[in-house]
Amino acid sequence: MTGVPDGESVTLDLLKKKMDEFAKERNWERFHSPRNLLLALVGEVGELSEIFQWKGEVPKGLPDWKEEEKVHLGEELSDVLLYLVRLSDMCGVDLGKAALRKVELNAIKYPVTLSKTSSDENNNAAHDSV
Repeated sequence: MTGVPDGESVTLDLLKKKMDEFAKERNWERFHSPRNLLLALVGEVGELSEIFQWKGEVPKGLPDWKEEEKVHLGEELSDVLLYLVRLSDMCGVDLGKAALRKVELNAIKYPVTLSKTSSDENNNAAHDSV
């Protein structure tokens, strides 16, 4: 169903291409301005947030969640990712390169030595940077 053989990774470039084709086939390009895509992305982040709203903290892997809850989560995460990929494309930003650059900048801003020797306050600040 995905068009990607089992075991192969899905790239941002493939998602960008699929989103472009999807929009063109439906003549939706005229609606895909950066502003409109951003507003749609914010809406999808809201829907994603609703899933966690009354759950409290949840453990990694979501072991207590029902399968349908995990499927729903995957759908909402995908909506956020797809709108983000489309927005970056419409803005002419190479999202993959921008993300790698951001990781490099965070590595400079929060060096490993600082993380291993600093207080919990500094470690918490590092987690907030991403």
